Amino acid sequence: MGTPETSREPCPDRILDDIGGAFGMGAVGGSFFHFLKGSYNSPQGLRMLGGAQAVRMNAPRIGGSFAVWGGLFSTFDCTMVYLRQKEDPWNSIISGAATGGLLSMRQGFGAASRAAVFGGVLLGLIEGAGIMLNKVMANNQQMPIFVDEMEGVPNGMTKETGEGSNSSSSWFGGLFGGKDKDEEKEKKGAKTEILESFDAPMPPTFEFK
Repeated sequence: MGTPETSREPCPDRILDDIGGAFGMGAVGGSFFHFLKGSYNSPQGLRMLGGAQAVRMNAPRIGGSFAVWGGLFSTFDCTMVYLRQKEDPWNSIISGAATGGLLSMRQGFGAASRAAVFGGVLLGLIEGAGIMLNKVMANNQQMPIFVDEMEGVPNGMTKETGEGSNSSSSWFGGLFGGKDKDEEKEKKGAKTEILESFDAPMPPTFEFK
């Protein structure tokens, strides 16, 4: 059963979007890593200069490598969407395997096969983690909400009096005797009575006397 990926751009625009995102991620991550590495390998007093030089030399290369991988992956993904006419995790898994195999093609068939298997397994793990996360979020949203029978009474309040279950009567009742048990029984068994304040004429008149 296909699950459309609504969070991503449509297929022609998806390639450029993934290329830019992959380049930015590789450039930022590579800058951070090579700045620390360059600072550590530089002599004392030139650590900042050495880190900046390492970033300038290596960050664009890493960003470009990420951009190539992202562009190939998106191209294969859009191709699979066009051929299969649906979007599901299998498109990403096949695209990851094809991307890994193509990038390692110059090293021979064996290396390309291993890279393809690794890319497919990696994308399978990523897609599986995403599916599990979506299921957990869906289960959390479908949890039942318990509502008290008496409307307007917050949780933890009793139905008879509307007072909190941990009120002062429950705390000090055991220490100082509290209220008499007979009075509590009378309150629980009390019936509502209709009080007639005055005899109104039927139908009511508005004459002043």
